[in-house]
Amino acid sequence: MKKAWILALLGLIWSGVSQAGAVRYEVDGQSFEGYYLAAGQKAPLILLVHDWDGLTEYEVKRAEMLVALGYSVFAVDLFGAGVRPTSIEDKKRLTGALYQDRPRMRKLLAAALAEAGKLGGRLDDVVALGYCFGGAAVLELARSGAALKGVVSVHGGLETPVGQDYKQTKAQLLIQHGGADQAVSLGQFAGLVSELESTGIPYEAAIYSGAPHAFSVFGSENYRADADAKSWQRFTEFLGEVTQG
Repeated sequence: MKKAWILALLGLIWSGVSQAGAVRYEVDGQSFEGYYLAAGQKAPLILLVHDWDGLTEYEVKRAEMLVALGYSVFAVDLFGAGVRPTSIEDKKRLTGALYQDRPRMRKLLAAALAEAGKLGGRLDDVVALGYCFGGAAVLELARSGAALKGVVSVHGGLETPVGQDYKQTKAQLLIQHGGADQAVSLGQFAGLVSELESTGIPYEAAIYSGAPHAFSVFGSENYRADADAKSWQRFTEFLGEVTQG
């Protein structure tokens, strides 16, 4: 097991957290509740976007692991305060609404980033990280031309909506995908790689053999410790390469 992975798992003993907890903010009169952890004024900022469950213990744990490595983290809420779906129908409805309204998705992501800045996060040194639905969301943010150092999609949706492209993208991209993912096909993975290659965007794309969709979700039936450890190790290396911290 790699050193960075071990340090992350032991993150709760790290003493550099200066601010933590749930954060309420508003977008167009609707309340949202994110989660912020600060690792100091000079720490790079990670904008973390949840999967289709909404912001849950999983994202909080990942935030704790990242602050243990010296990064401030703002975990975004794209559904609204108190909206944490448990049924498949509700998850499809909430994510589907944002997939159908890309300007709204971008506005919510931009508002979360602005809120992180108000809390002291460094907006000049940001990496966006998303899992599953969140992976699709951070790629939307990349296509918007947001001023990010990096964008990381972990077993995320990879299709580019009709009429969009990566020509305005400023960030380096890291795409992590499971070879046995039945929700997002290898064809979609290859299509994104081809698109990024033709556009000339700096990117890295990795496939983890035998890993199904949501391979990084602790405690789930799809969790694969080997793929999770490898993807986390590469992710933390990537952070060191693209951020100033």
